[in-house]
Amino acid sequence: MNQPLPPAADFAPAALSSRLPKVGTTIFSIMSALALEKNAVNLGQGFPDFDCDPALIDTVTAAMQGGLNQYPPMPGIAPLREAIARKVADLYGHKYNPASEITVTAGATQGLLTAILCSVHPGDEVIVIEPAYDSYVPAIELAGGVPVCVQMELGPRGYAVPWGTLAAAVTPKTRMIIINSPHNPTGSTLSKQDLLALAEIVRGTGILLISDEVYEHMVFDGLAHESVCRHPELAARAFIVSSFGKTYHVTGWKVGYVAAPAALMAEFRKVHQFNVFTVNTPVQHGLANYMRNPAPYLELPAFYQRKRDLFRDGLKNSRFKLLPSDGTYFQCVDYSAISALNEAEFSQFLTAEIGVAAIPVSAFYQRPEESGIVRFCFAKKDETLQAALQALSRA
Repeated sequence: MNQPLPPAADFAPAALSSRLPKVGTTIFSIMSALALEKNAVNLGQGFPDFDCDPALIDTVTAAMQGGLNQYPPMPGIAPLREAIARKVADLYGHKYNPASEITVTAGATQGLLTAILCSVHPGDEVIVIEPAYDSYVPAIELAGGVPVCVQMELGPRGYAVPWGTLAAAVTPKTRMIIINSPHNPTGSTLSKQDLLALAEIVRGTGILLISDEVYEHMVFDGLAHESVCRHPELAARAFIVSSFGKTYHVTGWKVGYVAAPAALMAEFRKVHQFNVFTVNTPVQHGLANYMRNPAPYLELPAFYQRKRDLFRDGLKNSRFKLLPSDGTYFQCVDYSAISALNEAEFSQFLTAEIGVAAIPVSAFYQRPEESGIVRFCFAKKDETLQAALQALSRA
């Protein structure tokens, strides 16, 4: 005779040792929740509050209605990989083979994780330049790697990579260096001279590179994006990561791509096929059709530079000190003339009392580094930016 099961309360939860014991609720979630609670203008998280081009919606809708809704090939549909290869060749002069050197990913973060998982073995060291996007270190730790953090220097021209310090951090265990340009959160960009310095460091070694270039089409004041693939010596050892979400104002679609030499991409795809396999079919077809017109990404620098200038002009008579913003859609400001609070406390004050949410730059370090700087996102409607500026004028 079957005995009744004991109530669920009688069972203790199974024990689980965390793979990421240091990871908790992110500062982005905390600040967005506070912004919602206080009805503040949210310039914290980095996403637009405006719609994408209706033509992009139309082309994805047409793909769905045309029956393109089943599994695509594991590396992505051929027309999209071919369109990516053409774009890269046209802009940067590097020819990737779309069949063997480009893979469509479920957003840039999945591309970053996959590049790290396929390259980094337990005990390998990976150099991370801080402040850094928050997914890098957890991905390294999941692979069993050891993050080695090198801090950017802050000078009159904003943030810069101290290449001598980075070179000194290289050891026989160094497997990879992660770079990011245009840079989140600082808005700085790497120059040709920077990449020549990087080439000096890795020359004659087996060190791999990840180049996070998700903001590649947001570079201002006539500057050109210095993609790693412009430099054959660096491209030969690099995974280059980009994002359709950033470029086309559709961050929620989570579609990006990774480009790398065939030998590296073969290893990348081994991991990709088991952690995501492939990316949603109608969006891929929609993007491939939409990319026939290069204007949306060619005109993006001017689009965001106008928003940057609107925001900077609105703050120029305030007590905030504006740091350079050469790229991305982020503006960092020094608030030391306003408050002695640390960055997290000041961000909370700004949200709760002034009515504008920001992100403390200290949150982008493994050990919080206090510089009296917070980051705003200006990828917002003009009326959103004007409302924020009106509030910030009271700070």
